[in-house]
Amino acid sequence: MAGFDLDDYLTRAFAEHDEVFHATQSVARVGLAVLVERCAETLSHGGKLMFFGNGGSAADAQHLATELTVRFSQDRAPLAALALTTDSSALTAIGNDLGFTQLFARQIQALGRPGDVAIAISTSGRSANVIEGLKAARALEITAAGLGGGDGGDMVGLADPLLIVPSTNTARVQEMHIMLGQMLCGALEQRLGLV
Repeated sequence: MAGFDLDDYLTRAFAEHDEVFHATQSVARVGLAVLVERCAETLSHGGKLMFFGNGGSAADAQHLATELTVRFSQDRAPLAALALTTDSSALTAIGNDLGFTQLFARQIQALGRPGDVAIAISTSGRSANVIEGLKAARALEITAAGLGGGDGGDMVGLADPLLIVPSTNTARVQEMHIMLGQMLCGALEQRLGLV
């Protein structure tokens, strides 16, 4: 397209990424440490981690669950984690029979146990099915945690810990979510003495 300056675009995108990265490092460090400890406690007592979100966040949920069940940095024992975004039969049945807002809550009610950890991923924090999932987790005495963006949206007060990326740019928030998620995976491997 005439007038598009690719070099300028890339310069601005890298600069914004760098700014959000540094801001996230400042605000998410304590919450991430809390999340690592809660997940480590859960996994060491035979519990599991459940990740969920919509769109790109659904892909992140699947990615992070796989890092834990297979491996992150090197071969080691598997860790119990699953993405509530991958079972097409469950997703379509729940959506059709109960409504899209129940997509994650229903699976948490079926699969979750007290002491597990449910990790919601949402760039806006306003997705109704994510909010219902967090409510279902809390009702079952499952740790309801989250990765959010902007002001945290409706996840504030429901997810604890809630790691909020201080940006409203969806792309930048998603970049930080996968970084925080991979840091969680790496820290868990080391915290549990698996690597």
